[in-house]
Amino acid sequence: MTEGTGRHAGDLPDDLTDVEAGMWQAFRDGSVYDLRSGDAAVDDPHGPSPWGPGRSVRARVVCWLLLDGPPALAGRVSSLKLTGLRITGTLDLAGGTVVPYVELKGCRFENDVLLPEARFTTVRLVDCAVPRLEAARVHTEGDLHLPRCRFLAGVRLTDARIGTDLLLNQANVHHDRTGRSIAADGLTVGQDLQAELLRAHGEISLRSAKIGASLSLRGAKVTSPYTRFALNAPQLTVGRTLYLTPAALGSPLLSGVTPARGTRIQPFECQGGLRLDDGRFGEAVDLEGARFAFTDEQALTLRRVQAPELRFLGERPPRGQVVLSGARIATLVDRAAGWPGPGCLHMGGFVYENLVPRGPFPLAERLDWVAAATAEFNPEPYERLAAVLREAGEDEDAREVLLAKHRRRRETLPPAAKLWGYVQDGAVAYGYRPGRAAVWMAVLWAAGSLAFAHAGRPEPGPGAHQQWNPALYALDLLLPVVDFGQASQWQLDGPWQWVAAAMVLLGWTLATTVAAGATRMLRRS
Repeated sequence: MTEGTGRHAGDLPDDLTDVEAGMWQAFRDGSVYDLRSGDAAVDDPHGPSPWGPGRSVRARVVCWLLLDGPPALAGRVSSLKLTGLRITGTLDLAGGTVVPYVELKGCRFENDVLLPEARFTTVRLVDCAVPRLEAARVHTEGDLHLPRCRFLAGVRLTDARIGTDLLLNQANVHHDRTGRSIAADGLTVGQDLQAELLRAHGEISLRSAKIGASLSLRGAKVTSPYTRFALNAPQLTVGRTLYLTPAALGSPLLSGVTPARGTRIQPFECQGGLRLDDGRFGEAVDLEGARFAFTDEQALTLRRVQAPELRFLGERPPRGQVVLSGARIATLVDRAAGWPGPGCLHMGGFVYENLVPRGPFPLAERLDWVAAATAEFNPEPYERLAAVLREAGEDEDAREVLLAKHRRRRETLPPAAKLWGYVQDGAVAYGYRPGRAAVWMAVLWAAGSLAFAHAGRPEPGPGAHQQWNPALYALDLLLPVVDFGQASQWQLDGPWQWVAAAMVLLGWTLATTVAAGATRMLRRS
């Protein structure tokens, strides 16, 4: 290629093809260079129809225009706007600084696009066929848009810096040699990262990524049979909300719009593990309608996540684990049908301050939810639930939760302690139903009074000065501390001595259980 005289004045180089010459002039003019035929099947960049020399430009010429192109025509702004072209060779802008605006629509790339450590203002590749995008540490002052593009060997955006928005809506990304479809560890996006209706055939890696506003994967489908995680994003920081929610199909407005009645909905689907450990979210993590397909070894993990709100409203995973250990959430919005069963839920150290159930979530099912998270007895989930219910004014439900905690603990005790637990439960429900003590006392007193009335008048003891009273005698035996003088002055004989001894034993047992329950309640207060 001749980069000869007159280039800075805008003269055409000598060896440009007619197609490249047209692109050169469109660049100076800032206009769109469109070589579509008008036949949708032929113009499909992902279709089988061949595009010959009449629609082809060399990648070297494209790089020349972007890095050291001719000046714009008077009153125009130079920019590269291509539609329906085939770029042959390798587009290599590694380490370069590209000032002109770049927008390619419906184009085909013969080889990988190499943009590592390049600097751009704004780049838009829309509905393009690209073997692979290598853009580690790329920097854009504005947007990087890649909607509806197809990448046959993955996208690399490791440590990239995107000034405003990163768009991957409806992109179709296949995996690279490592099994990853999108490698974006350390990515920084100034505003939104939108990947709605994305199809990712491999792991999406967003470790330590920082998103200034929202991260939307509405309607995305992420599949990774090659790696442990389909979405691997530990230490992810999102300024607002992470959306793993449904999207409306066929809608020109994919984000933030309530679909009209009858609109087809595509839920977020994840086939493979999903890790958000140590993430920080400014507003919420939204899992409404999300579908998960895990193996027994895979999990949805949110260890030590911090967010004002967690909307756990997805479908129940048929297999795998859900891990919330150490997470701190202000408001938990959930529904009973979304949580996995026993042995598949882990909530050690999970802190939440408010519960907002979506749909019916009775206390019995909430207790099953806690039990599912504690294969081995752990008091912490019970105490957290009771504290939240008490703060919400549900004192009776809070007592039921704490009672369930003691009943669950009882099953871990040795036989003697377990028997004593049953006694406390039956007598006063571990102190959470103190009214039972009065009922038991009344029943025992009535039974004792009736029994001693049929015993006949016993022999008085030495120095007896009170009249025989069966009711006071029974009460004197039942109350361990109070002395009415009956038990010390009247002595029963024969089988009635055993009845009296049983009354004393029952009185002490009842008093001990009441004292244990009172101590427990005082400790809680």
